Amino acid sequence: MEWYIKVLKNYAVFDGRASRQEYWMFFLFNIIISIVLGILLGILSGITKTDQTVLGNIYSLAVLLPGIGVAIRRMHDTGRSGWWCIVPIVGLIFAIEAGNPEANKYGPSPNRQKS
Repeated sequence: MEWYIKVLKNYAVFDGRASRQEYWMFFLFNIIISIVLGILLGILSGITKTDQTVLGNIYSLAVLLPGIGVAIRRMHDTGRSGWWCIVPIVGLIFAIEAGNPEANKYGPSPNRQKS
């Protein structure tokens, strides 16, 4: 959960680098929260007989910039431009591969900053 909060705190940071763990933990928690929210909104819609999709849309908008930011920082960790995020399959492949262990033009390795 700390990775999810870390990404939300850096919600509009598009420079620097994000480790593979930071990116995928944010992705995982975002999926889990979306599923739980969808189930709760479905139950709430059934009980109140009203459309509750606006609440799901608010959550989606709230995590849009942090999601873009961490994806761009993830591309930077692999030594590539953040623009690769707009190419779906290629961006996914680059997000899966390991980042550069040494500093690159986007900054120092996020894994080395912990020590």
